[in-house]
Amino acid sequence: MKPQNLLFIMSDEHDPRHMGCYGSSVVQTPNLDKLAARGTRFTSAYTSCPICVPARASWATGQYVHRIGYWDNAMGYDGAIPGWGHKLQDAGVRVESIGKLHYTTSDAPTGFDKQTDPMHIFQGIGQVWGSIRDPLPSGRTHKMIKEIGAGESSYNRYDKAVADQAVEWLRDAAANHPKDEPFVLYLGFVAPHFPFIVPQEFYDLYPLDQIKLPTKLHPSTGYQRHPWMQDQAEYAQNDDPLTDDDRRACIAAYYGLCTYLDHHIGRVLDVLEETDLGQSTRVLYTSDHGENLGVRGTWGKSNMYQEATRIPLILAGPDVPEGQVCETAANFVDYYHTILDAAGQPAVTDADHPGASLWSIANAPDDLSRTSFSEYHAVGAPSGAFMLRRGQWKYHYYVGYAPELFDLASDPEETTDLAGDPAHASTLAEMEAAMRAIVDPEAAHAQALSDQAALIERFGGRDAALGLGTPGATPPPVA
Repeated sequence: MKPQNLLFIMSDEHDPRHMGCYGSSVVQTPNLDKLAARGTRFTSAYTSCPICVPARASWATGQYVHRIGYWDNAMGYDGAIPGWGHKLQDAGVRVESIGKLHYTTSDAPTGFDKQTDPMHIFQGIGQVWGSIRDPLPSGRTHKMIKEIGAGESSYNRYDKAVADQAVEWLRDAAANHPKDEPFVLYLGFVAPHFPFIVPQEFYDLYPLDQIKLPTKLHPSTGYQRHPWMQDQAEYAQNDDPLTDDDRRACIAAYYGLCTYLDHHIGRVLDVLEETDLGQSTRVLYTSDHGENLGVRGTWGKSNMYQEATRIPLILAGPDVPEGQVCETAANFVDYYHTILDAAGQPAVTDADHPGASLWSIANAPDDLSRTSFSEYHAVGAPSGAFMLRRGQWKYHYYVGYAPELFDLASDPEETTDLAGDPAHASTLAEMEAAMRAIVDPEAAHAQALSDQAALIERFGGRDAALGLGTPGATPPPVA
């Protein structure tokens, strides 16, 4: 593959079903739709962990969370395990970031020549209270949904600043960066992550009287959550205080944030077309995880269902098939190989790095036998949770709880659990075996609890840790 510039764009908490190119007839994402039309869109891409900090550590290293031990939002990536950025630096490739990274601190050697306006975990410690899991604290209400509706949050201003810096960076690169030396530029946006506040013009695109509530999978309509989910929901309690009007406002604001994000991505992509970078720059768009958006009476991420684990993935630029839809399963650990490949670096084939280059996958026939894996050991998890996707099947394994099995071909909304159906016993066994080939779930669960207990002790014990860290979303560096 010929080395080319790479613009890697990551948003935060973007469920792909809320994009026009992924089938939404409601949410307006014209710039990302245009990017998909001139590139390849993946339909079965998944995060390696449905919460910010562990997912981004996995992204940096190309390894699964259980191998690297960055379990939760108090364990930011610090460069201790070398990542793709270090390999690029060793090769003399210019590699910089603008925006949210959610690593430990700006001073940590995480593989960037320069970080512009980086957003990292709060005070370098993140959410220490979220590491308390054995047992989970009782009656804790998550401070997630406090502000809803039209306005301008510090996150909105931060995303605008990220786009402003990216436009300036790319214009300078077009004028001054050597044409024969590919660069890698990472952009990290926060939208559509809560708080559910968005400028009025974007909020008004989604009138409240046209917002549909997620009633099909909501406890208020008789839906019974899986016991693991019920235990987590009783801990978080983030849906209980909401009225239906609140829920509609949250959904409208989330839709508005998706469009707000798209607007600023469009500003950045326009620079590629206005300069000669469009002919020499590949673009990758993704998100670190999804958003439940009220489905099953839950908000945020932090579970194994499609809303939380499935992510958007679009590739475009030189050597990328145009207007193509790829059904091969993809994962966060693939980005390690994808970034190195884009910069013309040698392939990494050791067992610690299980992914593959998405440029190669995009140019190959669909492979429905390929698997994608995710896991969760962070805030509110009553035990380790694991997910495996292969072809039409999606399997959830919970330590100490019954598994789940879904046929996404006939049941894309995951409404019918087939794990207890004797007709699917062989599929259930095959999926568990494939999952155990990746991880020993009981061992990973035990190691996570052990590491989290050690962290809590370093901060003075359980009572002290309960009050440490940001109670909700991480404050941005640019207000």
